[in-house]
Amino acid sequence: MLRWMAMAVLVLAASRAPAQEQAAVRPAFNAFDVATVKPVEADAKAGRVFHMDGTHRWVATNYTLKELIALAYDLNPSEISGGPEWMDSEHFTIEAVTPGDVAPTRMEQMKMLRALLMDRFELRYHSLEKEFDFYLLTVGRGGSKLKPAAKPDEPPEIVGVVYPDRVEVPARNVTVEEFVAMLQRATLDRPVVNRTGLTGRYDFNLKFAQDETVYGGELPRAPDSSDSPHFFTAVQEQLGLKLVPTRGMVSTMAVDGAERPGAD
Repeated sequence: MLRWMAMAVLVLAASRAPAQEQAAVRPAFNAFDVATVKPVEADAKAGRVFHMDGTHRWVATNYTLKELIALAYDLNPSEISGGPEWMDSEHFTIEAVTPGDVAPTRMEQMKMLRALLMDRFELRYHSLEKEFDFYLLTVGRGGSKLKPAAKPDEPPEIVGVVYPDRVEVPARNVTVEEFVAMLQRATLDRPVVNRTGLTGRYDFNLKFAQDETVYGGELPRAPDSSDSPHFFTAVQEQLGLKLVPTRGMVSTMAVDGAERPGAD
């Protein structure tokens, strides 16, 4: 079994503060207290993942600048245009310390990451409306099959595990928006818009046979003997949700400029 993070099937560890931390005063989380940005050699086997390592240490491993932008702004990489040539080829690892006495939520982590991109990479951009192919995530005809989270006070987690004949995505205490964020950043080749109307936190296990339609075709195709359905069928049969292809205007990001971060 290979625990696979290389396609940014992400771990949302410590994305919500534990229940015992809720009473503590939360800082604004405007920026990391300290952050180190190191260039690293591209290595698919090393994986790509971000997570909270304890209460105060945030780590993002083996990301290009374009992937960091997609992560920070919840964008599909295809929604990001412009920028320097190295933005999509040079890789970086970030190790940062977060402020305060409580773990930041995922949204707070992304707020600090956006500040880091502006500061350390000197990211400059503007919004640009473009006509795009995208997916609408809706509730299927038979209704949602998502189960309410058994432990809603614990941090959410969604992680991809790759086997030779399937991918499994066990999710605990996640929102549909967090699921959509993963889909459009990493799993699918186009943006995804949530139209389910579902606002709770849920537990589910998604199992599907990998092929060229997911993760940019970078995973070996599952054998024909696999018992798991393909991705779009699995979403419908196992989650009671449906991905509907459509086309329309989407707000995208045009990168006006960025610089390699200086030595730490």
